[in-house]
Amino acid sequence: MSMLRSVLVELTILLLPIGISGGLWLLGVEFTWIYLLALQPYVLWQFYHLMRLALLIRRQHRLIPPFPPGLWGDIYRSIARYQQRGRKSRKRQIRFSRRFREAANAVPDALVILNKQLRIEWANPAAARLMNIHWPEDDGQRFTEILTHSDLAEFVEAGEYMRPLDIAPLHNRTLMLSLRITPFGERKKQRLVVGRDITKIYHLNMIRRDFVANASHELRTPLTVIAGFLEPLLDAPTTPANHRRPLTLMLHQTERMRSIIEDLLTLSRLEMHEQQDEQLPVEVPDELHLIVQEAQALSGGQHQFEMRVNDDLLLLGNQPELRSAFSNLIFNAVRHTPAGTRIQIEWRNTADGVLFAVEDSGPGIAPEHLPRLTERFYRVDCARSRESGGTGLGLAIVKHVLNRHDARLSIVSEVGNGVRFSCLFPIQRGLAREVSEMI
Repeated sequence: MSMLRSVLVELTILLLPIGISGGLWLLGVEFTWIYLLALQPYVLWQFYHLMRLALLIRRQHRLIPPFPPGLWGDIYRSIARYQQRGRKSRKRQIRFSRRFREAANAVPDALVILNKQLRIEWANPAAARLMNIHWPEDDGQRFTEILTHSDLAEFVEAGEYMRPLDIAPLHNRTLMLSLRITPFGERKKQRLVVGRDITKIYHLNMIRRDFVANASHELRTPLTVIAGFLEPLLDAPTTPANHRRPLTLMLHQTERMRSIIEDLLTLSRLEMHEQQDEQLPVEVPDELHLIVQEAQALSGGQHQFEMRVNDDLLLLGNQPELRSAFSNLIFNAVRHTPAGTRIQIEWRNTADGVLFAVEDSGPGIAPEHLPRLTERFYRVDCARSRESGGTGLGLAIVKHVLNRHDARLSIVSEVGNGVRFSCLFPIQRGLAREVSEMI
């Protein structure tokens, strides 16, 4: 209805001069003058409003009523509505930006935004204390030139941010920072750096690791002495028959304690040396064949083993650590599944990386247990684990070894359908046998 009214007004503005010109023509005025008189008012009307609108837009004036009649009035009203929406949108953006900055300033963690060239675009106040980055003074500076560390430049430029980087910054050696970097912004070209103060947690972990390592070393000697006395007592012909059973139980528990201590010491060594020192091609196929032979002896022929192993695929890593991880997974499949279970071992290349997997057809694991399986001493069935000789530390060792090899562990299981442990290594760690021989 409004559009129809505007069109009628526009026609009126156009037809009124035409009517007047017709009257003049009847009075004998020349047609050329009549034509000019008929169009001049309408052209001037359009030109005036066009110039006025262009001037208001150039000066960024706010369009307010009263608006002219006709179609120009509709144009003015439409532009005024767009201006109002733009003002509301800007106000919302300003409020959102203010709230974001207030929230970022209140966060105790350091937040830094880097541009495509890894230069600082913005940082919150906590970054000054934790990273020595002061914004806006350090705007445009390279991140790695202000926060300096031997491993930081490689970590930032590599673009592999699956795990955080723990560093002690040079500007404050008493701090321990955990850095996480994630792609950010348009087309994920920017980087958001989050630095968290983990000094207290780091020191607590150090105390725990030192205590476990020291306690394990101290327990080793008395357990060796106890086992050294129990073994000859059991073998001695003069030992009474009624004493043999308790002595056997004592020796069994002593051996179990020694296994737990050895695993604790292994974990302590892995935790104290977070980075790999030596990277060499590991003959994983040969190691797997040897481990499976040991697993068959442990099983006593009660389990069926199937191997799908690429004999030409090697892995860049640490041989003793990888053997410990692979043997733990395979031995666990033997210890925690009933007789007659089928156990499959895979070692092959995939599109995502190098895969090692152990899958069994046993009773499976309930979903609520899966997130906690890699915790120390966590057992799904405590009684069965102790009877089978498990220490409760095997999967914790596996997790640490995989972390040191930039790999990840995934566990998939359903009750009644077995369980599958998959270790996926980065594709660049895989080596063909011919390439490894050249290295």
